[in-house]
Amino acid sequence: MGAYILRRLLLMIPTIVGIMAINFAIIQFAPGGPVEQIIAKLQGTDVSATARISGGGGDFGGQQAQSGGGGESGSSSYRGAQGLDPEFIASLEKQFGFDKPPLTRFGEMLLNYASFDFGESYFRDISVIDLIKEKLPVSISLGLWMTLLSYGISIPLGVRKAVKDGSRFDIWTSGVIIIGYAIPGFLFAVLLIVLFAGGSYWDIFPLRGLTSDNWESLSWGARIADYFWHLALPLTAMALSAFATTTLLTKNSFLDEIRKQYVVTARAKGLTEGRVLYGHVFRNAMLIVIAGFPGAFIASFFAGSLLIETIFSLNGIGLLSYEAVLTRDYPVVFATLYIFSLLSLFVTLISDLTYTWIDPRIDFESREV
Repeated sequence: MGAYILRRLLLMIPTIVGIMAINFAIIQFAPGGPVEQIIAKLQGTDVSATARISGGGGDFGGQQAQSGGGGESGSSSYRGAQGLDPEFIASLEKQFGFDKPPLTRFGEMLLNYASFDFGESYFRDISVIDLIKEKLPVSISLGLWMTLLSYGISIPLGVRKAVKDGSRFDIWTSGVIIIGYAIPGFLFAVLLIVLFAGGSYWDIFPLRGLTSDNWESLSWGARIADYFWHLALPLTAMALSAFATTTLLTKNSFLDEIRKQYVVTARAKGLTEGRVLYGHVFRNAMLIVIAGFPGAFIASFFAGSLLIETIFSLNGIGLLSYEAVLTRDYPVVFATLYIFSLLSLFVTLISDLTYTWIDPRIDFESREV
């Protein structure tokens, strides 16, 4: 097992390099980069704001003023750069690192990322790692609790539905699950706000933030209650579709196993139903559920939480990454991509190792990676 783990860890290196290389290549052809955005702002009216967001890279406002005296600009590959001093354009490229060849920039990025040095955000006066740390509590709260809630309810419910297959319990719970799966999470979130967050009916739950303003002055018990009070509606909205998927997956997996011959044999030997279900069937039925865990876990941190973070004004990694893509804040884009790719690979490895714990018949040592 040690050799297998080592091989998987070593394979993560080319995998990460490949992921970063593909996305880096796509970025090279994406229009509207940071230089173009600053040029567009300078050619407009908000010159002072542009000078502020360019902070640390030179007095761009002063250079723009010097270039605005009617001097002819040199040729530029940037759209809208007519009338701007070529030296000013070059200073912009140097600030963002675009004065170097793409391969050089990619190599430097990989070397820095190996030590988790992500540089500074283009448009925020803060390092990327500090920015991610600032947003991480929201994403961890949503992702971790949503995963625990989804699997903690879905697996026992799926097992119960498999045992009671065709009964009234199975029928009405299936109806509820199908309706829940058909309702988009963001639409259900809006409904929750209308009903319980002061929309049109009751004002029971808060609408924004992870904690209250007076959280620091509360006792530990009150802090915990306040924390989950703020998470109640977002978690309910996020867990809706994941809850339905995992429940039906668990039920179908258990049904397939219950109908197999070894289950009939175990029952014929006089084993209790609990022993049959959780001592024999559970190990085999859970393999397919575990296989889908990495994707669900990563999605709960990013893709699944983006709309929920926006609706409930929770400033987490999902919203940060989305805004970084829109503003072409490449250090933030690549840093979040790198972190989530690493996290996905490690979670996948843990998921594979869990197979051997649930079903000892699986032996990765005898298989080629």
